[in-house]
Amino acid sequence: MAAPVADAGTPPSVAVRTIAARVHGRYLVEPADRPGPAPLLVGFHGYGEHAERHLAELRRIPGSARWVRVAVQALHRHYSADRRHVVGSWMTRQDRALAIADNIAYVRDVVSRVRRDYATDGCVVYCGFSQGVAMAYRAARRAGHPCRGVIALAGDVPPELMEAPDGDWPPVLVGRGTTDAWYTEVKMAADLAFLERVAPVTPVVFDGGHAWTDAIRAAAGRFLACVS
Repeated sequence: MAAPVADAGTPPSVAVRTIAARVHGRYLVEPADRPGPAPLLVGFHGYGEHAERHLAELRRIPGSARWVRVAVQALHRHYSADRRHVVGSWMTRQDRALAIADNIAYVRDVVSRVRRDYATDGCVVYCGFSQGVAMAYRAARRAGHPCRGVIALAGDVPPELMEAPDGDWPPVLVGRGTTDAWYTEVKMAADLAFLERVAPVTPVVFDGGHAWTDAIRAAAGRFLACVS
């Protein structure tokens, strides 16, 4: 497939093309703490993080132990700045539309596999932190599995979903720390102006920065209890 626009710095005489390539994604699954079908909580880490870290945060949400918890690792892996960990990024601006399609198909397949391998009750909630928030929204709207809710911490609604807000949106919990310099008050206000038109939305502003806190964990726990 020919790219419509060459990347910055590419000479006009050079053809920029893309080709589909099979890669293997990695995800962690922790079963519910009780027998029988359980709701499914699927999470997406932030830039430069990994699935283990995100799963640890999902565990800290009150009441999450009764859910099957899944932490999905981004397909685009790299080493952390100190080279001690393998971390990931969900995408860059290069070939963005293709990366979005790849990621949505990846999440769809992960959820299908987990629902095949574990006893679940049909309730699915997606949870994202920072760069992973966009993935949570995209999964809810595009991955093809009925979704009961989205937990969005410190990240914004992706623009392509704002441009095409088709269908019914699930309830959304939007969280922001008061000192978060990336997910600013202005960004949150823009998200809420959109979300309030398409979905039941619960905003939570807590003391803190671009990070999980006990306040947002407590809010997430209440949200899960309401939608399950």
